[in-house]
Amino acid sequence: MTTTIGKNLKHFRETNGFTQESAAHYLDIERGTLSNYELDAREAPMNILIKLSNLYGVDLSDIMEEDEEKVKGAMLCAFRLEGVSCDDMRAIASFKDIVKSYLKMKSLEK
Repeated sequence: MTTTIGKNLKHFRETNGFTQESAAHYLDIERGTLSNYELDAREAPMNILIKLSNLYGVDLSDIMEEDEEKVKGAMLCAFRLEGVSCDDMRAIASFKDIVKSYLKMKSLEK
């Protein structure tokens, strides 16, 4: 499972166009720490996984998903931006969290 988490974290970060440096800055951790999470050298704490799921616009369960096709289809919305500030990343993460919540509520209506 840990190998899956690291691989998925890297995939979601790259798909969103974020560097390790920018994502680590958003998380308020060292770039090397994020690299260790992506390489499965260290286990990411739950609070970090939650923040990353919001930033990447995926459900927390998608970070742990083992089916590569489901992982590829998990992206709700990916903004490919360059030079994004930490404040911009916070706004993006908040927006994506709202979108995820809305889609969950819509799925419960069915």
